[in-house]
Amino acid sequence: MVEQMFELMYSARGIGLAANQVGLPYRLFVINPAGDKDEKDQEFVFINPRITRKNGSETDEEGCLSLPEVFGPVTRATKIVVDAFDLNGQQFELELEDLPARVVQHEYDHVEGILFTDRVPTAALQKIQPQIADFESQFRNRQKEGLVPSDEQIKAKLRELEKARTL
Repeated sequence: MVEQMFELMYSARGIGLAANQVGLPYRLFVINPAGDKDEKDQEFVFINPRITRKNGSETDEEGCLSLPEVFGPVTRATKIVVDAFDLNGQQFELELEDLPARVVQHEYDHVEGILFTDRVPTAALQKIQPQIADFESQFRNRQKEGLVPSDEQIKAKLRELEKARTL
């Protein structure tokens, strides 16, 4: 599953991907701030992550694989400490700054059910709202055409995955 998440992330030219972005009900995300699948030393998997410390503040433009070609300014901490588990069940702690810190905060937000657009200031959000509305309209049209699952099918799949997870 994690390998598939990395492959999907790279094919979409992303640098991070959370499990819930691909319909998986897990507190898990993958990142590679370099965005290069050949730079394996930049690949990290975070299971049950927690950001335990934040320092500094910087506003920069962010986008998201969930909302292709939608970008907006987001203020994030410049330095963080994140605690998580790896694929072997070993707990680890990383101190990150700059882009890696931003990527982890962005993906951590996904795990918490927050999109970057929830952090975009109101004036900037109003400017990108037409893009978001267009994206939603396209998605709903694809649902009507049967090209993507209906809301009910998505919910059923999530219930199925959740049930499998608790067995």
